[in-house]
Amino acid sequence: MKIVAKTDKGKIRESNQDAYAVGELPGEVAWAVVCDGMGGAAGGNIASALAVKVISDKITSCFNEKMRESSIKNLLDSAITAANIEVYDMADSHSELYGMGTTVVCAIVRQDTAYIAHAGDSRAYIAGNDEVKQITTDHSMVQDLVDRGKITAEEAEHHPNKNIITRAVGVDKRIDIDFDQFDLNESETLILCTDGLSNYVSTNELLEDIKDGQYYAFADRLVKRANNNGGGDNITVVAIAK
Repeated sequence: MKIVAKTDKGKIRESNQDAYAVGELPGEVAWAVVCDGMGGAAGGNIASALAVKVISDKITSCFNEKMRESSIKNLLDSAITAANIEVYDMADSHSELYGMGTTVVCAIVRQDTAYIAHAGDSRAYIAGNDEVKQITTDHSMVQDLVDRGKITAEEAEHHPNKNIITRAVGVDKRIDIDFDQFDLNESETLILCTDGLSNYVSTNELLEDIKDGQYYAFADRLVKRANNNGGGDNITVVAIAK
């Protein structure tokens, strides 16, 4: 497995509230977690960093290469649930952190399969073969409007409430988590990112930046592209290729 990652505060924000971690496990297994914090500068930073730590620790301590698919799903679910409890309890115990939370998208890639769990609007894409497929569905107010046929996908891209999310780690005592499982072949790359990338880089631009197969440059190129297109938010990109 080949993994590259980069985070950047962008051109507008004073601090970076994104956080991420990546790693490899026995059996040529790769994992990654990406979070985008919210709740003020201090709260957002703390929420994303804490969630990344809890989820990373859970994955690295509990995964084993003989796990069944259902067990991998349960591992990702329990890791995010544990992070939700930790972030919620910290916010509940410190009034200055009230309301903090974080999006999350995390993945375990084993052999030809990517297992993905998420809450919020940080995304997973599979790119290759001249196309980009968005794997995750945003948990956001605007996506709900699209799902109900109130607005089109094109209108959603420029909607004033685009950044209002409907699920996040640490905001409530319980969290609903979506799980996806997809094949990943030799010609494809799994991209995990925060909305600092997805809001500023089109799928066509994403494909342009990875089509030469030079995986070690993918994260740098995409972060640079987002900054060149405005860089209005923190940007985090993880790319996993076989």
